[in-house]
Amino acid sequence: MPGGDRLHRGGALLSGFGAAPTPALLLDAERLTRNVARVGDRVRALGARLRPHIKTHKCVEVARLQVAGQFGGITVSTLAEATAFAAHGFTDITYAVPVEPGKFAAALALAQRGVRLHLLTDDPAVPGPLAEAARAAGVRVDVFVKVDCGYHRCGVDPEGPALRELVQRIGERTQLRFAGLLTHAGHSYHARGADAVRAVATQEREVMRAATAWLAASGVTVPVVSVGSTPTITHVDHLDGVHEVRAGNYAFFDATQVRIGSCTLDDCVLTVLASVVHRDRTRGRVILDAGAIALSKDPGARELDPDAGFGRVLDLDGRDLGLRLRSLSQEHGEVPVPDAALLDRLPVGARLRIAVNHSCLTAAQHEAYLVHEGSRIVDRWAIHRGW
Repeated sequence: MPGGDRLHRGGALLSGFGAAPTPALLLDAERLTRNVARVGDRVRALGARLRPHIKTHKCVEVARLQVAGQFGGITVSTLAEATAFAAHGFTDITYAVPVEPGKFAAALALAQRGVRLHLLTDDPAVPGPLAEAARAAGVRVDVFVKVDCGYHRCGVDPEGPALRELVQRIGERTQLRFAGLLTHAGHSYHARGADAVRAVATQEREVMRAATAWLAASGVTVPVVSVGSTPTITHVDHLDGVHEVRAGNYAFFDATQVRIGSCTLDDCVLTVLASVVHRDRTRGRVILDAGAIALSKDPGARELDPDAGFGRVLDLDGRDLGLRLRSLSQEHGEVPVPDAALLDRLPVGARLRIAVNHSCLTAAQHEAYLVHEGSRIVDRWAIHRGW
């Protein structure tokens, strides 16, 4: 594994879950390595290149595992992520949020440092001011056009005149390079079952192929077609016409991906280590010291599983106890325990692990991962947060 900051107490490396403070964010090194290899091999076999989205983990060590054997590019969601990763040697970065003028200076500062920074927009008013800012900074930047493939969050209509107009506005400015078309099938997270996810994956690919063909008929070459989501890349049947995949959650997976069918619980990398701070025999429950700040309040795939709660409760060996976190306050998590015999085995001080609903949001609540091999904590990896 890549080396990170060692976690010590009194000069000794922590060796087990019992020695770690709670709540703590645990990262299973073996599962991480397996997930990274699985999706990396799949994207390669489908004839595309992988530009992993590091917003899931915001961790240099994880990103280095993801780009090993790939071309080296990454995707970020914040310029703070881009800055931190550039400082650690990543020089081919896509900032996958439509850029707005308030972020021009920070983005172009990265380009001035030699980072090949790919920006994106879906607004025809952006290329002009961006080009002027790039000229003043003495740099040239790549700009993707964001296309709506059915998610309806951002992006231009792939069949409307706005697409051609935006490509033209980028192309006619010497400080900008038209990088290609980029989309995100975020609606795959609401699909019910493998067939439904596969249908979204097909839609994502075919919308982009059609937009590329439409531009080609107008004499415009699309250098890169970029797609990306973990559900679609784990279900898509082929990627003909697609050059690049920007999936990110696959490194960790989570309970939501289990419900979607992208993985199994045994693929989930992150758990939050928590302690029982209160046992209530009258109400049949325990209270943990992991609340919304440790877990986030992501409700998971409730349209698929109304009883998802805020995470699955595991024992220290990772076995699912069949319990769910029912409610969260800032620092407390409530777990109903209807089985009296199981409740007897959960006194104050007992430790449990929570398989999280949304690994990206949970990771963003913490400063570092405690990396473990089996039940042995072997390292501490920093998380680079901020905007």
